[in-house]
Amino acid sequence: MTRTITPPLARPRARRSREWLIPTSLLLLSAVPVLAGALRLTSLASGGDVTPENARFFALPLPVTLHIVGATTYLVLGAFQFVPSLRQRHPRYHRLAGRVLIPAGLVGAASGLWMTAVYDLPATDGGLLPLVRWVFGLAMIAALVLGLVSVRRREFAAHRAWMIRAYAIGIAAGTQVFTTLPWMLTGGLDATSKTLAMTLGWVLNLAVAEAIIRRATPRR
Repeated sequence: MTRTITPPLARPRARRSREWLIPTSLLLLSAVPVLAGALRLTSLASGGDVTPENARFFALPLPVTLHIVGATTYLVLGAFQFVPSLRQRHPRYHRLAGRVLIPAGLVGAASGLWMTAVYDLPATDGGLLPLVRWVFGLAMIAALVLGLVSVRRREFAAHRAWMIRAYAIGIAAGTQVFTTLPWMLTGGLDATSKTLAMTLGWVLNLAVAEAIIRRATPRR
């Protein structure tokens, strides 16, 4: 049997290619909410047509603007924190990015709660959905704060775990595109189905986050 020998230079290249799979996947997952946010900001800035669906944003643009800017910064910049070589070879970049990410994440989560509290929401956002948004919004804020406290105490494993959980909640906007799709294709969303679909997106992301955290935790 002939044994294939991988050239030494090919191995680091293969590892570098693999380590970019996760951030690339995260950027693709966040593409829809990021693009939707960019279109929303463009519409608000250019004075687009006011419709019953978007009137609340034109009436009070500050919360949605903060939400889009904060969430977009958090999702895009946060994806690169999952590149091991950036964390290991460029720790200063990792720390500087974190100083942007935590405020951006807090702004994104807090402004999302603000919108839930003050906007006149459409019928499909009724029922238990506002409560669910409060639960996960507060959970994201708590995870970010605990992540900050952990790194200040130099508890790096705890810091990593809390930041993964916070990012999982934040990027659920991308996952929810897929969890709402079955209802959209089979007759549309009402308040109940939208609540289920949105909740499923957050729960799925947190389940994946916990699996990643457990896998990285050394077994005793």
